[in-house]
Amino acid sequence: MSQPTHDVIAIGNAIVDVMAPSSDEQIEALGMTRGGMMLIDADQARDLYAAMGPGREVSGGSAANTLAGLAALGAKCSFIGQVANDQLGEVFAHDIRAGGIAFTTPALAGTEPTARCLIFVSPDGQRTMNTFLGASQFLPASALDETAIADAAILYLEGYLWDPEEPRAAMRKAIAASRNAGRKVAFTLSDAFVIDRHGDDFRKLIDAGDIDILFANENELAALTGENDFEAGLTALAPKVPVLVVTRSEKGAVAMAGGERAAVPAEPVEQVIDTTGAGDLFAAGFLFGHVRGKSLEASLKLGAVCAAEIISHYGARPEADLKELVAGVLA
Repeated sequence: MSQPTHDVIAIGNAIVDVMAPSSDEQIEALGMTRGGMMLIDADQARDLYAAMGPGREVSGGSAANTLAGLAALGAKCSFIGQVANDQLGEVFAHDIRAGGIAFTTPALAGTEPTARCLIFVSPDGQRTMNTFLGASQFLPASALDETAIADAAILYLEGYLWDPEEPRAAMRKAIAASRNAGRKVAFTLSDAFVIDRHGDDFRKLIDAGDIDILFANENELAALTGENDFEAGLTALAPKVPVLVVTRSEKGAVAMAGGERAAVPAEPVEQVIDTTGAGDLFAAGFLFGHVRGKSLEASLKLGAVCAAEIISHYGARPEADLKELVAGVLA
């Protein structure tokens, strides 16, 4: 087996986040669930955008955010995702390439616009997301660069993108390409609602041995295993995947691999500004440690440091020097 030329290649939604401060009263009045994520159509996207206060646009998408963190740490990364041939598509492509991430997926010509996520940020930093998937849900299997997938140590897949049929088929093809090349597949469950819709698929992937590294939070662990007790959920799932990583918000995170268990507390943060992307950047730190051969505990620590940086400001892309922040962990 040849040495990989890239650390991580990811497939995910190519989304531009539009974020604005909000009151919890406004969120309730607009019929949203505080802290939740809701898929919306074009009309809802237009109406919610009109209701938002002054906002800012930042490229997002769960897997793309993870790659942004990995690239900032010094990893060599590549992204596969679908944008449209429009202004937001140009914004996304510019931002991801400016971060040093390879991105060659051709833009989609047609009526579907680039995806956007309208994020209402509560005073305590909690984010309520409304996602219009637009062009991102039409990623065809033909857009995959199978050579690039085979040349990456880890294929990282975003659970959110499992929902639409076309990219789901693309990800199945990517798993096969990665497996055939002897590489590892990492998967993030993304949200409990995704598990409600596609949990059987995910369990089949796990049972077939197609997932090497699985990322979940407490709610997703419960949804996937049917166990509301955290320890029972870990006991049920850990033997089925080589590496299981479960984040627990302010309670830190736990990882299990081959009978080994490690846990770290959450990193202290002076003020939580915006929790958007916390899980994405946690995955970035952990994967960076994993591809560098670090211990479970060190990899968790890297994840916690990266997540703390993200929640200290608006947006899901790093602003501080991640290399500097994690230097002590890597020493």
